[in-house]
Amino acid sequence: MSNAKLLPLIEPSDGQAAVTPCCPPLTERPFSAEEAEVAARMFKALGDPVRLRLFSAVASHEGGEACVCDISDVGVSQPTVSHHLKKLKEAGLLSSERRGTWVYYRVEPSVLAAMGKLLTGVPAVV
Repeated sequence: MSNAKLLPLIEPSDGQAAVTPCCPPLTERPFSAEEAEVAARMFKALGDPVRLRLFSAVASHEGGEACVCDISDVGVSQPTVSHHLKKLKEAGLLSSERRGTWVYYRVEPSVLAAMGKLLTGVPAVV
């Protein structure tokens, strides 16, 4: 079971099943201080090229999840890979599950939908 924190999602007040990101689309209105903190944490985590490669490797991996053994070839040592994966989890971008000796990482569809809506302003389809 994972103990990672995902990006906070807000349920719509009209009772629809879809979820919206923690923050409004950039074009909707200025961010509050709290919304800016959440978005900045996400962008900061993705601002490192190694983290972005790891995030992309997990997001694009067959089956929607990747074993750390399958994504660790990004040109840095294994302890550094672990550090970067930890930062992505802390930012709420990845979740993980230990299976035996391996850890499997996944990007929750709601996280990708929230990121897309934040940047494009297009309603997320979940």
